[in-house]
Amino acid sequence: MYAKIFPLLLPVSLIACQANSAGSSSNHATAHPVKTSASINPYSSIAAIPLPAGYKRLQADSNSFANWLENRPLKKDKTVYLFNGTEKHNQQAQFAVLDISTGDKDLQQCADAVMRLRAEYLFAIGEYEKILFTDNGTGVYQFSAPFSKDHLHGFLQTVFGMCGSASLAKQLKHTELNHIQPGDVLIRGGFPGHAVMVMDVAVNDSGNRIYLLAQSYMPAQDIHVLVNPNSSSLSPWYEVNEAEEIITPEYLFTRNELKRW
Repeated sequence: MYAKIFPLLLPVSLIACQANSAGSSSNHATAHPVKTSASINPYSSIAAIPLPAGYKRLQADSNSFANWLENRPLKKDKTVYLFNGTEKHNQQAQFAVLDISTGDKDLQQCADAVMRLRAEYLFAIGEYEKILFTDNGTGVYQFSAPFSKDHLHGFLQTVFGMCGSASLAKQLKHTELNHIQPGDVLIRGGFPGHAVMVMDVAVNDSGNRIYLLAQSYMPAQDIHVLVNPNSSSLSPWYEVNEAEEIITPEYLFTRNELKRW
């Protein structure tokens, strides 16, 4: 159950992360070299990432998952680091890096990062009873008191070890790409599989939608906003169109793999 499968980092990989071993969610403290201007992110949050002309972000209630995701802070350093503090080999996949801990164990990978974001949101709004995940058997993992951040992160270590893309894909419900919303998940459940989070969605006057994606990967690494490898002019935004495939920098999804909590 805790075996790892480490993929080659190709422009589009059909191999991705799978579950894990227990560990800490603390920040790594490895010293890093001074960064050049090319590796500095000028945007403070997801909401600060510029939109293409003619688009407006979907309106979201202040207590919604969409609003919480839109207000996630971004690091100034655009470099993606692994759990052990070393730089990820492929530094071409990310547009920006979320300011959220990775941990110092090879643990918080793809589906784990999606579950982490969902759990952090529910914790932030006090809906503790909804922090619940299921494994591939009959196991149900529900957060309980004490309702502290330390306890939440300890709880998530167990979840990361017992749940993954296969179980999360079963837990989520299918939704249509044409109706994509922040908080939706592109996911292929499997051994291995992969999952990325929809962080933001915008629409123009014609009703065309665009969206931002974020992922972790293997080995466990910083959660990062993905570039769009198919459109340098639209990147980091992705366009909802009629294509069957959604090509991300390190994985290829199909349009029918979008799911919702």
